[in-house]
Amino acid sequence: MGFREKLLFFVYSLNISFYFVSSHSVFKYNAMTVIYPSPIFGPVHSRRLGVSLGINLLPADGKVCSFDCIYCECGFNADHRAKLTMPTRQEVREALEAKLQDMQKNGPAPDVLTFAGNGEPTLHPHFPEIIADTLELRDLYFPKAKVSVLSNATMILKPSVREALTKVDNNILKLDTIDSDYIHLTDRPVGNYSVEDIIENMKAFKGKCIVQTMFMKGTYKDKDVDNTSDRFVLPWLEKVKEIAPSQVMIYTIDRETPAHGLQKATHEELDRIGKMVRDAGIACSVSY
Repeated sequence: MGFREKLLFFVYSLNISFYFVSSHSVFKYNAMTVIYPSPIFGPVHSRRLGVSLGINLLPADGKVCSFDCIYCECGFNADHRAKLTMPTRQEVREALEAKLQDMQKNGPAPDVLTFAGNGEPTLHPHFPEIIADTLELRDLYFPKAKVSVLSNATMILKPSVREALTKVDNNILKLDTIDSDYIHLTDRPVGNYSVEDIIENMKAFKGKCIVQTMFMKGTYKDKDVDNTSDRFVLPWLEKVKEIAPSQVMIYTIDRETPAHGLQKATHEELDRIGKMVRDAGIACSVSY
């Protein structure tokens, strides 16, 4: 994981859990999942963002998410029901300030403060206020650092959330496909979900957003989940053009997944899609 982390193994009878410890952060892993500390974790090195200090607005002991993705590194929602509550706005502010003070004194300097963790950060009832606090603290301690939000975009229909996301440097919104059946098979939204409504609200950011897309292969429940073919890519790309984001981030599976039978997209497949995006005049990063 980087940055002076130490690996400690705790072996239990039929289950192996292990922890990465870095400064004040403890990352709990088992065979297929990672549950992040709350409200602050890291810093860690992100494939896409650099030295990233994580901000987890969800409980420290489980998931709270409006998706239940079959590839989620935190596991299935049902397997990780949280018993603790979300951290309060004040708890987040105090923990973040303490960590930034420590990093200012001891390093490393963060490239980005990233809202991520055990689910969907925009579900926090005080998400807009916490964004305001974070921007204030960023400007005070590390004004060159970016503030990023990794979101599945399900809450952008809410005006206060949408307004808060316009204020961050990297408003990163998930759009794995525009195929509704595929979304319900793989992303598995909790409650009502309309990809058409999500796309319309992405357009409302007028380019101040980054589209993030997971490409993968394999099967789930005996159904093909390969979304790297033109059947999926071409309609997706047309909607990406309409959204006109500042950037597209495409990536594939990087860790064990809760669903069996999933496979990474190949370098060649990701490079092909990345070139198609760039040929459309949109910046695109590819993570393998």
